[in-house]
Amino acid sequence: MLRHEAGPVNRFSAAVAVALLLVAIGAVSWSVQLNRRLRDSERERRRTADELNRRLSELFSLQELSFVLSGSLQLDRIVEQVVRYAMRFLDAQGALVALTPDSEGTTGGFDGGRPSLLVTAAEGTLAPLAGRRISTDDPGLVARSLGRERLELVRNPGEGGEPTRLVEGVEATSAAAVPLRAQGEVVGTLVIANPRGGVFAPEDVRLLSTVATHAAIVIANARFFEMVRRAKEQWETAFDSLSEGIAVVDDAGRVRRANRSLAEMLGAPIAEVIGRDLATALVGSSPSVRDLLAAARAGERIQPIVLRSTTLNRTIRVTTAHIPAPAYDQSVVVLVEDVTDQQALESHLIQSEKLAAVGQLVSGVAHELNNPLTSIAGLSEFLLEQKELPTKDRGHLRVIHEQADRAGRIVRNLLTFARQGPAEQVPMDLNDVIQRTLLLMSYDLTLKDITIEKDQATLPPVLGDRHALQQVLLNLLNNAAQAVSENPPGRPRSIQLTSWFDDRVRMKVADSGPGIRDDVLPHLFTPFFTTKEPGQGTGLGLSITYSIVEAHGGRITVERPAQGGAAFLVDLPAAPTGAAVHPTPIPEAGPPLPRAKRSILLVDDDPAVRRLVKALFGREGHTVEVARNAQHALDLARTKTYDLILADAQARARDHLFVSRLVEAYPALKGRMLVATGDVRAGADDALAQLGLRYVRKPFNLRNLRDEAARVWASAVAS
Repeated sequence: MLRHEAGPVNRFSAAVAVALLLVAIGAVSWSVQLNRRLRDSERERRRTADELNRRLSELFSLQELSFVLSGSLQLDRIVEQVVRYAMRFLDAQGALVALTPDSEGTTGGFDGGRPSLLVTAAEGTLAPLAGRRISTDDPGLVARSLGRERLELVRNPGEGGEPTRLVEGVEATSAAAVPLRAQGEVVGTLVIANPRGGVFAPEDVRLLSTVATHAAIVIANARFFEMVRRAKEQWETAFDSLSEGIAVVDDAGRVRRANRSLAEMLGAPIAEVIGRDLATALVGSSPSVRDLLAAARAGERIQPIVLRSTTLNRTIRVTTAHIPAPAYDQSVVVLVEDVTDQQALESHLIQSEKLAAVGQLVSGVAHELNNPLTSIAGLSEFLLEQKELPTKDRGHLRVIHEQADRAGRIVRNLLTFARQGPAEQVPMDLNDVIQRTLLLMSYDLTLKDITIEKDQATLPPVLGDRHALQQVLLNLLNNAAQAVSENPPGRPRSIQLTSWFDDRVRMKVADSGPGIRDDVLPHLFTPFFTTKEPGQGTGLGLSITYSIVEAHGGRITVERPAQGGAAFLVDLPAAPTGAAVHPTPIPEAGPPLPRAKRSILLVDDDPAVRRLVKALFGREGHTVEVARNAQHALDLARTKTYDLILADAQARARDHLFVSRLVEAYPALKGRMLVATGDVRAGADDALAQLGLRYVRKPFNLRNLRDEAARVWASAVAS
C-alpha cells in the first residue's frame, strides 16, 4: 500500500527536478546569450567610439589646418602648411604640393618651351624635389594626376612588384595623388608617399580628399590676392612714375590721392598734398579750375585748359574726367601737365613761321625799294657835292639824303632779316667779335655814362658769319644801352657781358634797366613790334637778331633777373674739332681814281639809276652808254670795248641772268664787270664771288661806287 502510494510522489519529484533542470539550463543559455550580446554591444560601442574619436580627431585636425591657413594669404606659407599637416594626418614619409602656372607666370611656367609644374613645397623623403619644375608630359604620378577627376591611389605592389614613379628619379612603394581643383580649375596637385602601414585606409582617403578640397580653395584665393596685390603695386608704380601730375579729388575739390609728380609740382610731400584744395593749390583764387571740375562732375565732355599759374610760376594744362562711381561719389581725376617748355617751343615755332612769312615778303619787295632809294640817295649826294648850291637848298638836300640813307638802312635790315642762313661759314672766336664790337661802341657808351662789365672765358671757335654775329651783338648792346639810359638818378647804368662754354658757346648781355613788361614779353621777337617812340626804331632789331642766331644753329632767350633789368642769352654750337679760326680781313683801301677817260656800259632797267650813274661818271669826263635791255647789252659787249660794265644783278636776257650769260659768252670780261646787287640771301655773295665778279650793294652811295669802279680799273691796268 505504501509502496503503491510512493510511486506517484517520486514521479512528481522527478518531474519537478527535470523542470528545474530545464529552467536552470535555459537560464544558463540565456545568460550566455546575454553575455555574448553584451560583449558584441561593447565591441560595437568601442568601434563606434573609436570611429567617433577618429572623426573628431579629423575634425579637430581640419579645424586646426583651417585656422592656420586662414591666418595667411602668402602662397608659400599656405602650401608649406598643407604639406606639413597632410604628412602628420596620414603619418606619411613624404608629401609635396606642385602648382600649375598662374596668370602672372609666378608659379609653374615653361620648361624647354613646354608647360610645367613647380614643386612649391615638399617635406620628408620628397623634400629634395622642392623648387623643381616638372613637365606636364612627365609620365610620373605627379604630372599624371592633373588629368584625373579624383584622387588616384597606387597601392603596395607586394613582393616582386615594381615601385611607382612619382617623377623622374623619385619612386614610392605606395602613394596617393589628388588634384587641387577650385571653381572648376586645377591649380595643382597634392601627393602623399608611403603612409603608415604602407596602405591608405578609407578614412585616410576621405581625409586626404577633404584636405585637398580645402587647400585648393585657399590656394586659389591666395593666388587671386597675390594677383590683386601685384596689380595694385603696378598701378601705384605707374601712377607715381608718370611725369604728369595726377590727383583724385572729392566733390568738395579736395585731393584724396596724388602722385609724386603732383607733389613735386606743388613743392610739398604727398602727405601734405592730401586734403588740400586742388584749385587753390594750382592757380590760387582763379575760378577756371573749379569750373572745370564742376563740368566734369556734371558729365560734360570738355577740352583741357591751359593757363599761367602765378602760384607755381609755370604754365599748366589741366584735364579732368569723372570717375564712374555710385551717384553719391562725385570724384574726379585731374591730370596736370607742366607745359611751360612746350609753350616756349610752340612760341618759337610760331615765331619762326612769322619770320619766314615776313622774310618772303621782304625778299619780294626789297629789290623794288632799292632802285628808287639808290637814285634818291645818289642824286641828293651828287647835288650836295655842287659848290654853287645855295645854303637853304643844301639843307633840304641834306635832309633828303639822310632820310634816303635811313630808308636804305631799313631795307638792309629787312634784307638781313629775310636771310635764311649766314652768308659765310668760317670758324671764328666769339670773344674777338665781342672785343671788336665793344671797340666800335665804346665812344657812344662813354658819352652816355654807361659802364661795361665783362667776364669772358676761353671759348672754342664757332662757325658762321662774323659780320652777322657782330650785328647780333650790336643790336643787343644798343637795346641795353637805351634801356639803362632811362634809369633814374641813383640807379647804376651798367651792362654785363659774359661769355662761357659748357656744351655750347654762350654769351649773355644783361642790363640794369627797368626790365621787360609782361605785356611786351610775348611780342619781343615779333617783326616791327617796338616800344620806342615813332621814328626812334623800326621794331626789327631783335627780329633780325633772332633770325641771325637761328641761322647759325643757335638759340636766343630772354631772362628777367630777380634784381631787375633784362638779360638776353645767346647760345651757339661750337665749330667742329680742328677748325682753324680765320682772322678778321682788313678792308682793302681803294686806289685813287685814274684821270684817264673811261667808257662805261650801264645795264639797269631803272631810269633813275641810269640818271644817277650818267651824272656821276659824266661829270668826271667818262662816257656812259646805257643798254636798252640785257640782250642789247650782250650785243654791245660783243661789238665794243668797255673799261667798266656796271650791271644790275637782276637784269635778265631771255629768261637768264645777264651776268651769267655775259660770263659764259665772254669770260675775259669778268675783270671789267661790277655788279649792283641788293640780294642778301644766303649764298648770294658767294655765287658772285665764285663767278669772279666784284659787286656793290644797293642802295650805294657815290663814294662806294667810285671806289669799286677804281678797283676794277686798277685790276685791268695791273693785268
